[in-house]
Amino acid sequence: MTLRLHIKHRLGGIMLEAQMELSDGITMLYGASGSGKTSIIKAVAGLMTPEEGHIVLNDVTLFDSKAGINIPAHRRRMGMIFQEARLFPHMDVLGNLRFGWRHRKGRGVSGLEESRIIDLLGIGHLLNRRPQFLSGGEQQRVAIGRALLSHPQMLLADEPLASLDQARKNEILPYFERLNAELGMPMLYVSHDPVEVARLGSHIVALEDGQVRAQGDALTILHDPDVNPMGVRAAGAVIMASLMTHEDDGISICKAGENFLYLPHIDALPGARLRLRVPASDVMLAKGKKPKQISSLNILLGRVVGMRGGTGPGTLVSVETGSGLILARVTRRAAMQMNLQVGDDCYALIKALSVAPENIGQTS
Repeated sequence: MTLRLHIKHRLGGIMLEAQMELSDGITMLYGASGSGKTSIIKAVAGLMTPEEGHIVLNDVTLFDSKAGINIPAHRRRMGMIFQEARLFPHMDVLGNLRFGWRHRKGRGVSGLEESRIIDLLGIGHLLNRRPQFLSGGEQQRVAIGRALLSHPQMLLADEPLASLDQARKNEILPYFERLNAELGMPMLYVSHDPVEVARLGSHIVALEDGQVRAQGDALTILHDPDVNPMGVRAAGAVIMASLMTHEDDGISICKAGENFLYLPHIDALPGARLRLRVPASDVMLAKGKKPKQISSLNILLGRVVGMRGGTGPGTLVSVETGSGLILARVTRRAAMQMNLQVGDDCYALIKALSVAPENIGQTS
């Protein structure tokens, strides 16, 4: 799948101008509210007509302002997932699922069978229930299934977890990972949440005030506060790891580069490939000898490769370790007391419990 777009559109006081070329995987449109994320996804879906530009999917022109081409939304074969599930209250779950199928039957069937999607999303036991008897997470899983059964060329997800609490988000995130890993369904996903971006994004488009600030993988965007649209407070490291074993005391041991990491129990089998997000605010630093008799299980030797101050009391320190780049957010006072400088050796201390379940995702 290849999606190419270059659009311009006036949004109130800002000019949206986005140019990008996207391929398979999950592309995250990442930025603060009002940055233009939803407008881009609406333009791709055919729910908004840009003032200028073009949108091309797999060499088929969906929109071209100069050529006067604007294929209507119902012919673009996009599966939409919104913040709210938008299920039909008078239908049970099976009826809602088959509504999407009926309205696409015979139109480019992709081989996604109903039973497979039901199993993939874990909603087989819900088929006879009405939406009002489902939890928010269950409703959203049904909405995802309905979108898939419309046999789309790609999924468009507009902040699909924004209305859910953290527990329901944790419930849904693995299903998006499975859609990508098991079905290979390309997806354009809107979010302002660095947790979702770190876990799901194979390609990230960072937006600010209607402009594309940067594009790249999660490591590139989330590690650099100069291009992370959510700023220093959202900074965190993304570490690739492999699950080694589970211990009897509820700790899972992972291998990340040269180091072993000790984390809360991970619901996966040994050998699983993991993507871990370590928030910068949860990392401590130490100089000198390796700390002993402390509660942190993860003590990684590294070297300071960058320091960035801001207008507040904090400093963002980049530490290159045997597991990759780690970010630590410390006060300027602490950095001065440590006499911390670029080039110094130091230890990055990460408490096992600091890596919460929502920050641990599986990757293919």
